[in-house]
Amino acid sequence: MTATHDALVPARLVRGALIGVGGFNALSAIGGGIGLLTPGSMGLPVDVIAGSGFTSYFWPAILLIVVIGGTQLLAVIAEVRRAATALFWAAFAGFAMIIWIFVELAAMGGFSALHGIYFATGTLQLVLVFALLGIAPAVVGARAVAARR
Repeated sequence: MTATHDALVPARLVRGALIGVGGFNALSAIGGGIGLLTPGSMGLPVDVIAGSGFTSYFWPAILLIVVIGGTQLLAVIAEVRRAATALFWAAFAGFAMIIWIFVELAAMGGFSALHGIYFATGTLQLVLVFALLGIAPAVVGARAVAARR
């Protein structure tokens, strides 16, 4: 199939997936941050972040809520409104999620399934953005990309 044929996946479904992944990430980050602000609710002892420069989960929680949750929420709102900057914010949010996971892995010195899940959702956001930009035209064909613009 070439880029001039119909898309394998309609752009509206890719947009819907982008909104869904961003919404999941936003709710998870905001909920996780709130959970970290509630003493003992997440069951994570402070020694998990020993050596990271943090003596409590307060600042990591604020960063998780504002930086990760906030950019994810901004990306979802921009995409729902079809703002000209929607794909920029979705890419920014996806990269921010991936960077957060790498920093968290370094700070905690261990891996959990959640790290894999959120690394995958950040990567998926980037793949969906690339598809809508026409970088992956076999997924969303040239006609669908042109229709988005």
